[in-house]
Amino acid sequence: MKITGVDVYRYDVGYAHGVYVMSGDRAAATEDGTLVRIRTDEGLDGWGEITTLGATYLPTFPAGIRAALGELARAVLGSDPTNLNQIHATMDATLMGQTFAKSAIDIACWDLLGKSVGLPISALLGGVLNDDFALYEAVPLGTPATMAEFVTARRSAGINRFQLKVGNHPRDDVARAKACVEAGDGNTVVVADANGGWNVADAQIALRGMEELPIFVEQPCRTTTDSILAHAHSTLPLVLDESIVDSAGVFRAKYEARAASINIKFGKLGGLSNAARMRDLTQELNLLVSVEDMWGGDVITAATSHLAASTRTEALLMTPFFNDWTDGHVAGHLPRSVDGRGSAPTGPGLGITVDVGRLGEPLTVVEF
Repeated sequence: MKITGVDVYRYDVGYAHGVYVMSGDRAAATEDGTLVRIRTDEGLDGWGEITTLGATYLPTFPAGIRAALGELARAVLGSDPTNLNQIHATMDATLMGQTFAKSAIDIACWDLLGKSVGLPISALLGGVLNDDFALYEAVPLGTPATMAEFVTARRSAGINRFQLKVGNHPRDDVARAKACVEAGDGNTVVVADANGGWNVADAQIALRGMEELPIFVEQPCRTTTDSILAHAHSTLPLVLDESIVDSAGVFRAKYEARAASINIKFGKLGGLSNAARMRDLTQELNLLVSVEDMWGGDVITAATSHLAASTRTEALLMTPFFNDWTDGHVAGHLPRSVDGRGSAPTGPGLGITVDVGRLGEPLTVVEF
């Protein structure tokens, strides 16, 4: 099989609950999504997605991703998309870094690999361990009362795992966390996620105030070093996310930060290939793991579902179905959650069919 063309599309990915707010008052109602279609000489297409969460969450932005995709698309023309190792070697020889753009191509190649052998990606990752799995939703930063109301409303839809957006004034964040815990029950999983928004002093104040709550705290400061300093005297389980970008970071998270869990995102690692490797390493180190990306619709949700389905049940802390959070329904709102639980499609590849008619003309077409 050979790659004969790469098409890059943009689409709007709106937030289903109004305005999404996180630390630093970073807010968005709609994100600028990027979809990639890889065409082959055997008539099979593969799809990937990379949708940012604004331009100040991680070091990337849509226009930069699309510029990189143009370079990478030209480089992989003529390559066998089912040879993932060679695809990555080619991309790495073309551009240093640019993991976010590489992620969309990698996911599309996994989709093609599955389609070429008639198997879902979860089977190619070693098999399904979770026929279904509990989903989480993020609680946008607001007043304690509005955040508790969000938790109550989503629990009525079957969700009982929540990632609270905190990271502003520490004493206000303590009140937010307490209100959300009180809105749950004994089985509710709560993660207070600062998205790196606290400085060391504010993080220490916040963690001290949350000390007696049954919660995890995620990425209190922007760097792992500052998060270690902030968390040094806390007994709350620590989750690291944005600052973990390679395997060395995972080892540091366990042995220096004493972290309990790692949050893995496709984009910051360069796609499903590297995300699966880091997932496996995290499991072997006896840490909990969450799998996801920054944002997106049906395509990234499908990719997430396959990685979650093949993760050890006891190791999987959190995973979202972004197409529940957003209106990015380019594949018929599939896969679809049921009562707060998700499962991986059983069809080949991603197991979904993208409706190209919903996308308009591609921004970029690279072909022979």
